[in-house]
Amino acid sequence: MNRKAVPKQSPRRIGAAAAFIEDKLELGHVAFSKDELVRETGLTPTAANFQLRRLGDRVLQTSARQAFYLIVGPEHRIVGAPPPALWLDDYFKWLERPYYLALQSAAGCYGSNSQAVQITQVITNRPWRALRLGRLEIRFYVKQGMEQIPVNELERAVAPLRVSKPETTMFDLIVYANQIGGIGRAAETIAPLLPQISITGLKEALKRENRVGAAQRLGFLLETMNETKLAAVVMDWLPSTLKVVRLSTGTRMNKNRIDKHWKVLRTSEEFK
Repeated sequence: MNRKAVPKQSPRRIGAAAAFIEDKLELGHVAFSKDELVRETGLTPTAANFQLRRLGDRVLQTSARQAFYLIVGPEHRIVGAPPPALWLDDYFKWLERPYYLALQSAAGCYGSNSQAVQITQVITNRPWRALRLGRLEIRFYVKQGMEQIPVNELERAVAPLRVSKPETTMFDLIVYANQIGGIGRAAETIAPLLPQISITGLKEALKRENRVGAAQRLGFLLETMNETKLAAVVMDWLPSTLKVVRLSTGTRMNKNRIDKHWKVLRTSEEFK
């Protein structure tokens, strides 16, 4: 019987892990799994763990439960981790899960920096604990059916990165407004995005998301921003009969503050 030859593993190979991460950096990669390290170096899992510990702050494990590591180059030591844009794609491929950079993090890719956000925001398909790596925090949000959402691959990016399109980003900012600082913060982030919103893209996003309440809030905000053409697209998509929705949570019901056009209960005098 012919058996496939199994390469012998060297239990030690001093310096193999250090050489491995240097090779990764030369190829432009800042992330790897322990399985990859073992496969490429011939180290045993135990020897790999030992050598990774000896590397100290040159490598960073994403989580005690995950055998996935980041390479922290000298230029990133002060922060404690490389920028998420350099390794998120590799991380989610390792997890075998869909993702896209979202919300204010995605808006920042399109030039919307109304607020300095220290958190990297990612949408995926099931709950996941936030990662805190050095001074960085990556926060995950859940969205059903997000595998079908078209994304942009940023041009001139150093590493592959999936980013929500401007129209999806705008819609997500409304849906997750209460988790990112409120509807006012969402509106501040949307405003610089507006020149990049297309009517075709907005129609596609409305159909794909199919959230009437969120669309009412979005249409209301677009009208307050004097984006009448985009607001009209939203109104045309909405059903003829609308239920009253709150612009944000915690709003007290007051009939005098209900916008009769959008059936949106305003939260403050900021949105008259």
